[in-house]
Amino acid sequence: MPPTAVHFNGSVNLPDTETVFRELVTQVPVGVRRLPDGETGDRHNWIFFQLQKFRQTQGIEEADVSDQFAGKRHPRPKVRLAEGADPSLIPWPDLGYATAYHESFQTFQRLRKEGPLPKAVRFQAQYPTPLASVSAYFVEEDQQRVEAPYQAALFADLDRLLSIVPHDQLAVQWDVAVEFSILEGGFVTAPWQSLDTIVQRLVECVHRVPRDVPVGMHLCYGDNEHQHFVEPESLWTQVRLANAVTEAAERRVNWFSFTVPQDKREPSFFEPLGELRAARESELYFALVPYYPARQEPGTTDTQVRLIDEHLGRAEWGICTECGMARAERTDIPTLLEKHREILAAYAR
Repeated sequence: MPPTAVHFNGSVNLPDTETVFRELVTQVPVGVRRLPDGETGDRHNWIFFQLQKFRQTQGIEEADVSDQFAGKRHPRPKVRLAEGADPSLIPWPDLGYATAYHESFQTFQRLRKEGPLPKAVRFQAQYPTPLASVSAYFVEEDQQRVEAPYQAALFADLDRLLSIVPHDQLAVQWDVAVEFSILEGGFVTAPWQSLDTIVQRLVECVHRVPRDVPVGMHLCYGDNEHQHFVEPESLWTQVRLANAVTEAAERRVNWFSFTVPQDKREPSFFEPLGELRAARESELYFALVPYYPARQEPGTTDTQVRLIDEHLGRAEWGICTECGMARAERTDIPTLLEKHREILAAYAR
């Protein structure tokens, strides 16, 4: 059936958390099950927030990356273990997520009491996978040594959040992006990683969230000025990953959000959905909300909806943007939110 729900992948380019909450529920009054805080402030540029933490950590230092990613992108800043540093003894600082989300949740609770927020909507927290921050910012030779200690620190941050926010009001999303760069040969490479090792790590992330807290995965191909690090030829890699995590996890993944570039309308792109084996109770969201509506060929959304219905063969699904909305111009946010509302209304039954 046509789309009936909306998912927000996390970031929103608005000035503060209260504005994000108010705008989302005002502009998209139906079909929303979870509300992110917009990842405002220091978190607006996704895992760059963690690079700042690495730079503050004893035993980690700046690295020379003048030749990094030659011919692909501008050099990204990198860090390395200081000489003689034992990664198992790194005194990780407060990684910042639980602290920020606790503050945002207090705003969420206040607005719920005042009336603007629907009672059934949960507070949604987004975390990067441990692999993402380590693979993106540590030099290659240190990544395997640092990954486990950093994962422990990030999971401890999540545990703190779970101890602060009531489970019946919380949902947690893992942002899976760097993993697709590794699998597809994008700007991050990790030769020792495979689909199996990536799935193993994602399952650990899923299992870290208690069963009474919904957990989701945002399947993302990057959003550097709304450009992907690799242009997906089809949904196949996303479907393979979702299937593998679903099969390996001992708990349900409550939602998956899939990347669909705004110009994709050929049947071959959507055909892999016929192989999707997510649990029937898992919510599925597809990025049919274009960042640049004026550049999209007329009729594209109709074609995308038809092809998803044709290949999916399930009762209900929803829409989202490809990534968050942090890198959209602030003046474009109302238009993007209006587009969510318009798409739902166009296919309402």
